[in-house]
Amino acid sequence: MSEPKLFSFGNPWFGVSVGVTAGIAVLAALAGLIWLPLAQPDLKLSGIWDAICSAAGVPRLSSQGDAIQPDFKISNVVMTSEMLTRPNQVSIGRGATLAQRCAICHGPQGVSDANSPNLAGQFAAVTYKELNDFKTGARVNVVMSPFAAAMSSRDMLDVAAYYAYLPRVPSNNLDTKLAAPPIVVTGAPMRNIPPCGSCHGDIDTKAGSPWLGGQSAVYIKAQLHAFASGTRRNDISQQMRNIARQMTADEIDQVARYYEAQP
Repeated sequence: MSEPKLFSFGNPWFGVSVGVTAGIAVLAALAGLIWLPLAQPDLKLSGIWDAICSAAGVPRLSSQGDAIQPDFKISNVVMTSEMLTRPNQVSIGRGATLAQRCAICHGPQGVSDANSPNLAGQFAAVTYKELNDFKTGARVNVVMSPFAAAMSSRDMLDVAAYYAYLPRVPSNNLDTKLAAPPIVVTGAPMRNIPPCGSCHGDIDTKAGSPWLGGQSAVYIKAQLHAFASGTRRNDISQQMRNIARQMTADEIDQVARYYEAQP
């Protein structure tokens, strides 16, 4: 009597293994291409096919023929790695004059004592984007929105150039011996969280991502909670909202304390 071939459906073990593998593949496809896209609260899709195309990175139009628009304002600033990297001295000088109005919250030299963000040494493109988002309503704040509403595009460019020109100053809680938490160094791959340092410094920097070293821990925590709750929605491609929603309260505290202690 001849034994069945190893890689043949006459072999029951082979048949079972193929069936189990196919079942896992189908379940993974259903979860990754349909369930997860439809589960995102801020992502508006017209149906299952749009969910599959969205997960696959293929742009789709809705069944009515028009692109589905969010019911809130989004940032209209397109970020590039070379954006605003070569300011001239006239722009910096004009920005220094305009920035006097910002000193009450952000400090006379761009370093805040009021848990507002430190702007000294911040990337010019980041400062410009945030000012523009406040002006257009993509980001809302009771103090900043009225300020930005009165600024022209050149005003925003000049203020951004001035603050980028200033040297970065460490916070009063500087502690260079504080070890970076795992969420900063390695992220949490199983929750689809990249390392914070891959965008915000230490490992690499991404266009549009602010430098966080020396920022107030209170401010960082407030912004992470705002992203997680969806009250702040001007992040590029929802990246920070998706990340913040997956972070634990302890991880948010660790990130805030770590970056506050950095130069």
